[in-house]
Amino acid sequence: MIEMIKYLIGFPGPSGYGSKSTADQVVTTTTTADIDSCRHAHDDEYSSSCTAIITGGTSGIGAETARVLAKRGVRLVLPTRNLKSGEEIKARILSEFPKSDIILMTLDLSSLGSVRNFVSDFQALHLPLTLLINNAGKYCHHHCVSEDGIEMTFATNYLGHFLLTKLLLKNMIETAKITGVQGRIVNVTSAIHTWVSGDFISSLGRERTGPDKSQYDATRAYAISKVANILHTKELARKLQQMEANVIVNCVHPGVVRTGLLRDHQGFITDLIFFLASKLLKTVPQAAATTCYVATHSRLKNMSGKYFVDCNEASPSKLACNPDEGARLWSLSEIMVDFRS
Repeated sequence: MIEMIKYLIGFPGPSGYGSKSTADQVVTTTTTADIDSCRHAHDDEYSSSCTAIITGGTSGIGAETARVLAKRGVRLVLPTRNLKSGEEIKARILSEFPKSDIILMTLDLSSLGSVRNFVSDFQALHLPLTLLINNAGKYCHHHCVSEDGIEMTFATNYLGHFLLTKLLLKNMIETAKITGVQGRIVNVTSAIHTWVSGDFISSLGRERTGPDKSQYDATRAYAISKVANILHTKELARKLQQMEANVIVNCVHPGVVRTGLLRDHQGFITDLIFFLASKLLKTVPQAAATTCYVATHSRLKNMSGKYFVDCNEASPSKLACNPDEGARLWSLSEIMVDFRS
């Protein structure tokens, strides 16, 4: 009850921020020293601007994240399946911040081939890469599979991001070495990950293969993908530490907000539920706050493998903290992306 009251009134945690904090509020001149340093770092091979890739950056939380980072002078690379929606958010940001540097590129995260093409095209630009924000998410109400034969929610929310991160890691490590600015990877997960327990790989196998479409549980499939995001974060943090790379990775639960994620499920019942729960829902600027905090705040320097809620470190489920499950998922993911290369 006390925690609920704190959430409703936006009581700040140890970070000084809480559920009512906005992305604009957490990204301030005094807290983003690394980003400012990145903008002024010069090298013959690299531009003087910090570059961020934000998946799902053309709508909802991702678009607000992009707007706030553009305000700080960060160059944006926005992958999008729909270039029209990309052009709309680009125009909106430029109208507010005319000097923004925004690059639109085609990417379908559910397609491993599309991920590889995106990375190849990005690397051809010879840009530095300091921030990778894996924000895009999909909730499939009906069972469907990707072109690679993977259940669509898992393919989009987790496996596409796993491959994207894997292929861009070299760029981030190299940029950090040249600029001296620590690279940051932010994986957007969800508190719904706590709905999954037990043997994760077995659960994943049943959901991923989906032999009986009538047994498909959309919410469980979404929750499984979000557990995978946290396990990936923690396993990647361990690997980066072993490599002594100047790159950190953390994950965030943005909170519950009505975004485009639910665009395919509108109606009286949904509208009624959101109306009744309106006091618990965040605005988009509030929902983007934790992502922006973890991506930019100087307090997080050298902090890796953590889970954040309302701009404060929190504890994920026991399953999501299991290093054995993380290692097993990593190995399985490597096999899946390599098999389909």
